[in-house]
Amino acid sequence: MEKFNNQYRIPSARAQWHDYNGGTYFVTICTKNREHYFGEINTEPQMQLSPIGQYAYEQFMNVKTHYPYAEIPLFVVMPDHIHAIVMIDGENDIGVHCRDVARNVSTGGNTQMANISPHKNSLAVVIRGIKSSITKFSNQNNIPFVWQTRFHDRIVRNQDEFDRISDYIEKNVVNWQNDKLDRE
Repeated sequence: MEKFNNQYRIPSARAQWHDYNGGTYFVTICTKNREHYFGEINTEPQMQLSPIGQYAYEQFMNVKTHYPYAEIPLFVVMPDHIHAIVMIDGENDIGVHCRDVARNVSTGGNTQMANISPHKNSLAVVIRGIKSSITKFSNQNNIPFVWQTRFHDRIVRNQDEFDRISDYIEKNVVNWQNDKLDRE
């Protein structure tokens, strides 16, 4: 992979054969060092959201307000990460977005940078926007908070996979204690 401006570049983990401007994705975003910023799971087991966890929950619930081409039919906020199924409508082109203008200005017309920057109506724009909003909320409210860089996604290829991922998300809180033991 070529370096940009002679600096080290980490290759993208994204599928090179897919443009991420449409499709269904299983997304995981984590806090830095897996810190429990979003709350804790009690003995019920139920997730008890912290103020930043509640704000994160609201951002995922209201994603369509900011990204009309995106839908999140299922998600779970965990103490140190969020899992979500994100659906991007690749057919919905609603015009130029502020993000597109900012990308063109920030890349200074550099074709290489423009090609690797998130494109309108893409998964990366949605996740970046949500992460940015949560970070801004934490800063405005003096709440210590840091994201792990990037996010993990998996392209959901069929209904069976969608069903397995949905089941995993729905049982994530209940399985937290078992998963915690596996991590130790």
